[in-house]
Order: sequence, then C-alpha cells, then structure tokens
Amino acid sequence: MNTFTEENYLKAIYHLSTQHDSVSTNQIAASLNTRAASVTDMLKKLADKRLINYERYQGVTLSPQGEKVALSIVRKHRLWEYFLVEKLNFKWDEVHEVAEELEHISSRDLVDRLDEFMGHPKFDPHGDPIPDKNGHFKANELKPVSSLSVNTTGIISGVREHSPAFLQYLEKIRLVIGKEIKVCEINSYDHSITLLLEDEMLYISRDVANNLLITL
Repeated sequence: MNTFTEENYLKAIYHLSTQHDSVSTNQIAASLNTRAASVTDMLKKLADKRLINYERYQGVTLSPQGEKVALSIVRKHRLWEYFLVEKLNFKWDEVHEVAEELEHISSRDLVDRLDEFMGHPKFDPHGDPIPDKNGHFKANELKPVSSLSVNTTGIISGVREHSPAFLQYLEKIRLVIGKEIKVCEINSYDHSITLLLEDEMLYISRDVANNLLITL
C-alpha cells in the first residue's frame, strides 16, 4: 500500500513526464511546492519500491508498476471531477481540490462502479482524457489557440491551466468546453487574438491563447 504522499509524487512525475523525457528533482519540487532535499528522500523510497527509475543527477522516470499506480490515481481524480460537475452541479473551477482528496480512495470496486454509473466518460470537465480500468485512454489531438492562423475554426476541448482564477475567467467570457470559435485577427505587436464566439468578438491575450486548447 502506498501512502498519500507517495501517490502524489507518482502523479506529479507522471504529469511532468508528459512534457519531458526525464523529470528533474527541481521540477518535482516546484510542482509539489516542496524542497529539493525532501524530494530526493522520497525518490529514494520510491526507487526502493521499484516504482521509479532514479539515479541522482540523471532524472526520474516511472517504472511500469509506477506508471500503473499513477494512471490509477489520475483515473480516480478525473472520474471524481466528472461526477462532481455532472451529478452534483459543481462548477469546473471548484472540483480540483475535492478530487485531490477523493483520488486516494483505495477501493477499485467503488471506482469501477462510479465509472459504470456515469456511462464510462472519456474526458473530464477540463477536457483531459480519463484512463479506463486498464490504464488505457485516447487523447484528443488538441492545439493551443496561440498556434492557429487567421480564419481557423475549432471547438474548445481542453485547457492547460487548471487554476480556479483561469477557469473562472474563461467561464465569465463564455470560452468553455464545447464552444466553437474562429480566429479573426492576430495582433502582430503582442500576439493577442481576436476571436469570434457565436455572434460576439472577444479579445484574449497570448497567455490565455496558450492555455486554451481546441480540436479542429
């Protein structure tokens, strides 16, 4: 049985590994808001359990067993987020911290029944794929709005940034999952973007455009 802290480390390494071939101690420390020395101690414990591949100064990767545990945690987290939004009427900016607690429930039977009860959803409220009970999932081919050219049209399907402030901002201006948008203009000075949403023109910054993902 892994501790909550160990599970949080494995999940953090998994998320970082989707962006980097090998994850550094400093990256993990920044992700978990802790000291590098504490990270080193935990990495030694996880290596002893054969959950990660770790050599000092060489970076960290998940072992097959570690990846299995990490995907199980990710699955639980995203299923609970879906449940909270779709069944309990939470907003998408309110569910992360609650799901952080619920993801540590160990009963696999409960999680499988939750998945079945909700009709086996494929994506959570933020557009992230939900692994099935075997850890398999199919990711959307998502592109940041900042990478698009003028006159490109797409459907908002995900976000890179999950902070409540960002999600509340998107909801306020109605840039939420499922909405169709069109890039009308890209400002050459600051790379801000003018979008057409339904019959309304919206102006978003480069930073917002980087964190808003669409499918074409």
